[in-house]
Amino acid sequence: MHAPRVLSGMRPTGRLHLGHYHGVLRNWVALQEDYPCLFFVADWHALTTAYDQPQVIQESIWDMLVDWLAAGVDPERAILFIQSHVLEHAELHLLMSMSTPLGWLERVPTYKDQQEKLAHKDLSTYGFLGYPLLMSADILIYRADKVPVGEDQLPHVEVTRELARRFNHLYGREPGFEDKARVAVKKLGGKKGKLFESLRARFQQDGDAEALAEARALVEECPSLSGEDRERLWGYAEGTGKTILVEPEALLTEACRMPGLDGQKMSKSYGNTIFLREDPDSITKKIRTMQTDPARVRRTDPGDPEKCPVWQFHLIYSSETTRSWVTEGCRSAGIGCLECKQPVLDAVLVEQDAMRARAQPYLDQPSRLREVMEVGCERARALARETMVEVREAMGLAYR
Repeated sequence: MHAPRVLSGMRPTGRLHLGHYHGVLRNWVALQEDYPCLFFVADWHALTTAYDQPQVIQESIWDMLVDWLAAGVDPERAILFIQSHVLEHAELHLLMSMSTPLGWLERVPTYKDQQEKLAHKDLSTYGFLGYPLLMSADILIYRADKVPVGEDQLPHVEVTRELARRFNHLYGREPGFEDKARVAVKKLGGKKGKLFESLRARFQQDGDAEALAEARALVEECPSLSGEDRERLWGYAEGTGKTILVEPEALLTEACRMPGLDGQKMSKSYGNTIFLREDPDSITKKIRTMQTDPARVRRTDPGDPEKCPVWQFHLIYSSETTRSWVTEGCRSAGIGCLECKQPVLDAVLVEQDAMRARAQPYLDQPSRLREVMEVGCERARALARETMVEVREAMGLAYR
């Protein structure tokens, strides 16, 4: 099997805020410790809905990348790149579009949902209809087998799996596949080769999934096999052809619990955000003037933390001890709202201080940011080229 690989992207639509950090970036920082990761700026995806405002995309890209680095995304551990700088994404998208049923794209839940939410825009475009396919190409071109998503994005991963399956079914039948697979079986050795054939028969005749897992493990244990022979044996065991595009799995992430300053979801459209790397005085003013429980008109009025937006911040930023102090003090009117807000303010400022420190070297020397992206884009292109060599060969496009 291919080595585990995680891929995720973000559209450049403006400054990032704490909702982006707690909803996406913190998870990226954790994932880069455990897996090889690729994180990309989805600028082509931004054009599917902001095709008439390309200047917003252009202005947002570099600020967003600094925010990623400020949040702790590490270019030494993960590959950071810009989607449009790896043209192979577009090539795979085009080639896959030749065999993608129209109905598969139209049934993606977000297709109609976004059209309704953005009714003021004309989204009856080819690009908007095809964005789930481009999203699939983004994943499949790196043979990423893990995609961090929320529950609402699970249909996108399932479509990607179906598209990979369809592609492998149509084009994974290389000339002489069966003969080449049998030659690969012999390379396992006499005893292991017989065991592999036995496991293959158990899976294909009886549907024994455990036998298939054992066959795959047997292949993995043979270091002398080439990558192509491994893929042939996987396909041979499953009764399919050569695996060209890898079916990804969803890494389900928790829904973002980060509220806005008014208790609604944090969003620029609601004007309730705290931006990453925001000025400390501005953050202080925003938190100190946050809405609180409307029942607390006077300092002596008891309140209910569950009805106060500040409590949602305590759930993210405060310890159990602090939360107990807030609950007791609020319900008994033992503390005032400004006292309640102070631990949240302190925690947010400490978090932002660390972000500003990580971002500063790139702000002092913008060329360092360009260098990080040049290296990341080249590393991404190298991986994408490997996949496209096989895709072109499979589709009969590797002309000599």
